[in-house]
Amino acid sequence: MEEYTCFLCLLGGNSYFCHSPNILFDMNSYIFLDNVRFFAYHGVGQQEREVGNEFVINLKLKVDIARAAETDDVTHTVSYADVYENVKAEMEIPSKLLEHVCGRIIKRLFRTFPTVKAIELKLAKRNPPMGADLDAAGVEVQCERA
Repeated sequence: MEEYTCFLCLLGGNSYFCHSPNILFDMNSYIFLDNVRFFAYHGVGQQEREVGNEFVINLKLKVDIARAAETDDVTHTVSYADVYENVKAEMEIPSKLLEHVCGRIIKRLFRTFPTVKAIELKLAKRNPPMGADLDAAGVEVQCERA
């Protein structure tokens, strides 16, 4: 087993609490992407899928970062750059419904990152063509790994 310095000990903890399996196991931590902007071709109307629109994504992934916090090694966490690339790939596929886009993104992230425990995703379409004075409309989904 490799040697590494305990992140919590460096912050002034003591080894009894820092190295207790329950403390590290119960650590709630998240990787997030806020206000990621895309130009994409999603919408029920044919014109929306031809002309495109601006979309904004807010994403939060529940991940245990305890090991990465101690080792400073990206392989012990989920890279938010890799998360972005996966989301971008799904946003590039035109769909009629934002619900469908959200479903694809969530399935892909759970499949690609087995350490992700839960996902919160908000996908908003800026200035949707519905005759209302609003900034955005969209879908918000929360899922836990089964």
